[in-house]
Amino acid sequence: MKNGQGDGAGGLWGWGDFIAPYFDVEKIKVQNHALGGTSSRTFQTYGHWQKVLDKLEPGDFLIMQFGHNDSSPLDDEARARGTIKSAGLEAESIYNPITKRQETVYSYGQYLRQMILAAKAKGVTPIVCSLVPRNNWKDGKVITAETDYGLWAKQVAEDTETAFIDVNLLVAAKYYELGEEYVKTHFFNDTDHTHTIKEGAELNAKVVVEAIKIIPENDLKAFLVK
Repeated sequence: MKNGQGDGAGGLWGWGDFIAPYFDVEKIKVQNHALGGTSSRTFQTYGHWQKVLDKLEPGDFLIMQFGHNDSSPLDDEARARGTIKSAGLEAESIYNPITKRQETVYSYGQYLRQMILAAKAKGVTPIVCSLVPRNNWKDGKVITAETDYGLWAKQVAEDTETAFIDVNLLVAAKYYELGEEYVKTHFFNDTDHTHTIKEGAELNAKVVVEAIKIIPENDLKAFLVK
């Protein structure tokens, strides 16, 4: 949803930077508090989630998307941002070389679950998005995540009775329609297979908005203007 600080450095953008124009900003305020480089774990342990939670008020909507960075190691000396690969309740005690403290690391699904339940406790309506697909292809089709992070995000959403947008598969379908060469040349630069450039981010934002329009029993669609 945001690459880096969301300033377009290196020509890279997340779709969260292009979703506001789809909404009536006189009726709803759209803010992007995502932070590139964080996982569902470090977004919480570094205090970013608490800042978002403190801002949330009853009646707000919260769109969350994590996954790519969760696949990192649990305790490497570079970032120590990984999570256990599951939607379950697994936990592991590790020594975090970044904070130089013992830390209990939970599953990807459990970190999502914590944020969902905390938001709902404040009267907020959360929407879970699966991660965007990377620019990785096999036999003319983009490689998707319906057996791992996409699946786990869906499972957590179902378990918590939360709206879910399968951004991974929806965007992958668009990529397939457009073709591998078009996607590689229009949506990504030559050196990055994960982060989109502006045109790719704009497509992803449009996909999310189209999905919002058909989410059952969710009032966020009422604020859309296009």
